[in-house]
Amino acid sequence: MSKVEKPEEFYAKLKERLQDTTLWPSEYLYKFIVKSDAEKVKKIETIFNHLKAVINKKESSNGKYTSVSINVRMKNPDAVIAKYVEVTKKIEGVISL
Repeated sequence: MSKVEKPEEFYAKLKERLQDTTLWPSEYLYKFIVKSDAEKVKKIETIFNHLKAVINKKESSNGKYTSVSINVRMKNPDAVIAKYVEVTKKIEGVISL
């Protein structure tokens, strides 16, 4: 999400793209970057735990950041966006890709 764009505008555009390009329900790949903090990574995992998600983590070469990739079956674009919103509200400093 660009810093200039408002979150509401970003999510509206994302919803439109997801509706136009994907048949739902479908697999969706989330990518987040956080400072390497076990608590923050665990919070992301917990948000997706009940969805039978496949979660992969990778630390940056200097160990300062952790990339968290989550592949999960979502029912519709609204559900995809709801998870983005939940993560950004619960985890300070997370970057959504």
